[in-house]
Amino acid sequence: MQVSLTADDGHTFSAWEAGNPDGPHALVVVQEIFGVNRHMRQIADTFASQGFSVLTPALFDRVERDAELGYTQDDVKKGLALRAEIPLKDTLADLRACAEHFRRHAPHRKVGIIGFCWGGTLAWDAATQTHDFSVAVSWYGGGIAAHKDAVPHCPVQLHFGGQDSSIPHMDVAAIRTAHPELDIYVYDDAGHGFGNSDRSSFNEAANRLAWERSVAFLEAGLHTKGNIPDRP
Repeated sequence: MQVSLTADDGHTFSAWEAGNPDGPHALVVVQEIFGVNRHMRQIADTFASQGFSVLTPALFDRVERDAELGYTQDDVKKGLALRAEIPLKDTLADLRACAEHFRRHAPHRKVGIIGFCWGGTLAWDAATQTHDFSVAVSWYGGGIAAHKDAVPHCPVQLHFGGQDSSIPHMDVAAIRTAHPELDIYVYDDAGHGFGNSDRSSFNEAANRLAWERSVAFLEAGLHTKGNIPDRP
């Protein structure tokens, strides 16, 4: 269902909520450049069916409310244009608001984050530029290489498609070199968006394996005893 959240700068935005809000595994699912469309709601609902409490924030609400796009070239252009209008600090404020929402009644509750495409880059940014998340997973985050020297504050797992024409192999290699400690997986026959069943690039085998790895990694990170990382 739709809920309304407020970031610390006063911006109010919607989020898709799925699962038991007080369940043991709190997770923020971060959208692609196509908004919180049917696919992103399906992803959230699938995580909920596996025991996660999920919030998927509508990050485009800062420039266009309720934006839901398809996958035509015009949709891609519009999604890129909307993304370009939103400073990183604003998207991070929205992601932090989701984490705070989860911790409203449990201040030390751990929160995970997983993102796809643009959201994959944002998951990395949230892991490196905030202390709000205890575990982070990124699927085909094209902007990570540009921020590869940032240091994560929590465990991070990355997934890339070996046939992704928008993320060069050299970018993935550079990330590996900068962070040999990270779990980085490349699916040789998969392209960009291999986890989106609504796109022609969907790769069932890669999606299944990446999903299994992601769920196991998130559950392990959220099960670990102790509080969330100290925040400044």
